[in-house]
Amino acid sequence: MKSLESAEMVVSQAMDHFRFLLTDEAEGYRTSASPEVQVFNAIPQDGIDLKDLQEGLDKVVSAAGFKQAMQLKWIKCDKSTGSTTVLRLAEFVEDRVQALLQSVADGEDLPKADIDLLKKRRLIRPQSWKTYKLVKGPKFALEKRKPATELTHEMLKTGAWKDLEFKPYNFDALGQLPLGGHLHPLMKVRTQFRKIFTQMGFEEMPSNQYVESSFWNFDALFQPQQHPARDAHDTFFLTNPATSSNFPPDYMERVKTTHESGGYGSRGYEYHWKLAEAEKNVLRTHTTAVSSRMLYKIGQEGFRPVKYFSIDRVYRNEAIDRTHLAEFHQIEGLVCDKGLSLGDLIGTLHQFFTRLGLKQIRFKPAYNPYTEPSMEIFRCDGSLLGVGACCYLATLNSWANGSRLEIPACSVLRCFGPWGCLRMSASLPGA
Repeated sequence: MKSLESAEMVVSQAMDHFRFLLTDEAEGYRTSASPEVQVFNAIPQDGIDLKDLQEGLDKVVSAAGFKQAMQLKWIKCDKSTGSTTVLRLAEFVEDRVQALLQSVADGEDLPKADIDLLKKRRLIRPQSWKTYKLVKGPKFALEKRKPATELTHEMLKTGAWKDLEFKPYNFDALGQLPLGGHLHPLMKVRTQFRKIFTQMGFEEMPSNQYVESSFWNFDALFQPQQHPARDAHDTFFLTNPATSSNFPPDYMERVKTTHESGGYGSRGYEYHWKLAEAEKNVLRTHTTAVSSRMLYKIGQEGFRPVKYFSIDRVYRNEAIDRTHLAEFHQIEGLVCDKGLSLGDLIGTLHQFFTRLGLKQIRFKPAYNPYTEPSMEIFRCDGSLLGVGACCYLATLNSWANGSRLEIPACSVLRCFGPWGCLRMSASLPGA
């Protein structure tokens, strides 16, 4: 009906109805007699003992009928004989309640006093319902046709649109609220780390160059060209453009000399350094390539104390599983100043992790062939919880070996300029 009304095919008019119905108890009184009449009829002319009267009738009928008959003065009780005897006071009685119940069953209207009487004795109950009167509407039809909601190419081609009724558009209707706008968990972590670094006085490095030459990614950090990490099974090499020579010639010569014959207290790797190997383009395997560029820039501009950090993607040609992706995020920070020591590095890391909420941490010496000295971080609550506990992976409920303390090799720094530098880095899994 609502559908027909919305299509203006019919117009409805609601009509309310009300009546009283007899209860199950009242139905029995209507066919036989009211309780008070049943009590009156059960009393003989010479009377009856009260106990015998109660035993001869139903309990409900006896209780209700005796009370009503006494109120109507149809009967009386005589206790002169030592027992209670019930006697008649009237010769004949009229069953008015039965007549009222019959009128209710026939749907007749009763005076309010009679209705109140029957309601008080719980012999009737109300019933209400609603009916509808339907008349033809302005768009009445014997068959309902669903209005079209779209004007299609086929309708225009065949002309079928001329015989169709289209559903009107409601231009005031509100659209569905967009479900977007939520931050990715990884972005929340990046924002938290970035806020901690800036509060500690660090400046973010430009890290949007994902393609690096092998020179900046490996050679400037004095990783030998024959190292296994520089093979294709560990690193993504580009095919177009495959090479790049965008690095300073004078700095390249210093790096080449240090690789081949050493310097600054190092004897180098004692091999023939190849320019072609350094020119190969790769997807950067660490954000330390960004740090090497920044250190070179500082060396050219003149020494000044700096504190840098970066949080961005790096790429490794690794087997993908639940804890490893070919792309992940690396966090790196560096502090460059004169007179720095391992104590400054430990203090900086301790402050970072304290702001992150990891207050109970310990440091353990560790071996790293490219940094000296190197340390790993433990988080402990009375006992040691894993090795190198830097990043907590909530999805795996385990501590990841993802943080290390490093002081770059002297040969790295001396090529940039004569100062001390400390660097900290950590890796976060990401997508």
